[in-house]
Amino acid sequence: MKREKGYTKKNFLKGIINENPLFVSILGTCPALATTKTLEAAIGMGILFTVVLICSSALVSLLRKVISEEIRTPAYIVIIATFVTIVKMFTNAFLPDLYSTLGVFISLIVVNCIVLGRAEAYASKNNVFDSFIDALGMGVGYTLALLSMAFFREFLGTGAFAFGNIFTFIPLVKVQIIPKEYVMSIFQNPAGAFIVFGLILAVLAFIKNRKEEYKAYLARQEKIRKAEEAKKAALATAANKEEGGNK
Repeated sequence: MKREKGYTKKNFLKGIINENPLFVSILGTCPALATTKTLEAAIGMGILFTVVLICSSALVSLLRKVISEEIRTPAYIVIIATFVTIVKMFTNAFLPDLYSTLGVFISLIVVNCIVLGRAEAYASKNNVFDSFIDALGMGVGYTLALLSMAFFREFLGTGAFAFGNIFTFIPLVKVQIIPKEYVMSIFQNPAGAFIVFGLILAVLAFIKNRKEEYKAYLARQEKIRKAEEAKKAALATAANKEEGGNK
């Protein structure tokens, strides 16, 4: 089947911008609120989530003609659970601090509606390559959303950015920007996660509304311009007819 030009790029970017799982579709909010206390935890969650999403989408696409309609959803859950188990075992073996930080939320990737949703909505209907690109875009979009929340929560809640506490294979680095006596510890609590999430959604909604208003304004201006051009053309036609009649 012939694809439109730039389809692969659009397929990748839609998960980052127009169909961002967290900020547009409002999916996967539970792990987003729980694992964004620090940038390190958000990075870890984003990577694990993306790996599971890519692997499960690719395998679902590969087996889409083999899995029957009657057992489709249970089969997808088994596939996702398998990759989650593999990722969980590797994390526990090689990144124990990340494993202990994320805790049960690694296992809960199995029931994350984004992973199952992409398997149902996209991977089961498209080829492996397109499913891979779709999953990669959704994973990157979700990771960027987690990082944006973690940035504000860690900055406002601790006044610093620290690396090396979870990813212990890198040197421990901590940069204190706001003095500790001025930090707002609420942003390290669940309430702070809801506040940051709500504010980000509010800003995105404001930007979207402004863009829509601007598009509507341009459409009105274009309509007015065309009406004026039509009026001028009608007047010119009438003038030409009158001049011809006088002759």
